[in-house]
Amino acid sequence: MENQREIALQAWCESITGHAQRRLQPVSGDASFRRYFRTSDGQRSLIAVDAPPPQESLQPFMAIAASYAAAGVTVPEVIAANQEQGFMLLSDLGSTLLLSELTETNMSVWYQRALQDLMALMPVTSTELGPLPCYDEALLRRELALFHDWLVTEHLQLKLSREEQLLWQEFCDSLVTNALEQPQVGVHRDFHARNIMVVGPQHLAYIDFQDAVVGPITYDAVSLLRDCYVRWPLAQVRELSQYLYLHLQQQGLISQQVSAAQWQRWFDLMGLQRHTKAAGIFARLYHRDGKAGYLADIPRTVGYLHDIAGLYPEFSEYQRWLARAIQPALQELSA
Repeated sequence: MENQREIALQAWCESITGHAQRRLQPVSGDASFRRYFRTSDGQRSLIAVDAPPPQESLQPFMAIAASYAAAGVTVPEVIAANQEQGFMLLSDLGSTLLLSELTETNMSVWYQRALQDLMALMPVTSTELGPLPCYDEALLRRELALFHDWLVTEHLQLKLSREEQLLWQEFCDSLVTNALEQPQVGVHRDFHARNIMVVGPQHLAYIDFQDAVVGPITYDAVSLLRDCYVRWPLAQVRELSQYLYLHLQQQGLISQQVSAAQWQRWFDLMGLQRHTKAAGIFARLYHRDGKAGYLADIPRTVGYLHDIAGLYPEFSEYQRWLARAIQPALQELSA
């Protein structure tokens, strides 16, 4: 089936570009059903996207791309699209991921650039299709449930005791409250160094934004600074988090009444929510979708949960549960 779609995509690209296509060159896949290929119109390189319906829809990507571009942020240009077939042709942003360029020496400079762009995205709360979906309580809880359902139950084959179930519920309740009490802004929702391209000196471009929502103001920042795929020293992350806090206050995106400590708590607990979700998704990608490549990222992601929970006395029992039950089970599986 994939080969049939690839042949059809190649024929569609030829019809759009008027240029005979050699075999499409795979660029990458991601955690969805989408696939990406490099092609050409005879003069420039292009990216062909296979987003098979009904699993994928091109409309959100196209609408959000237009709104982000209007906000002054660099995103792929949509050259052509066939929504019925699920085919799209984009400008090629190159192959240099921000992740590959980062070092402890330069990460602050790169991340400050990305945070500046992030502030430009925050006011984007609607597109030509209408308001972006809300990151509401129901969605937050569905995401948190992925950890219990896919990592704890399916991957680690653990069953929670009554006491552990109560502990889990209290943990989830705290994270949902934290997310909903924050200012709600436009959220990219997958804002990390694998979805940011370096396209010039100090110039970044952004991809994979089709799931954008209106949600907590710290969500994208913690996705970037506490990336599931790379970990930075706590002091540098705190410094960058506070850099964003000060600039948001200067721009009026958060109230002067929000203290630095309140901001940091929002940020830290938002990270707990995102990493809880991500660990569950990584397990689901393996067990449901047959994608084993994300298993190696689970220990780092759970490590974030353990360490950040340890900064807050209210989560001390949860931290002990992670150390007692979850982390040893992960180590045993990877042994």
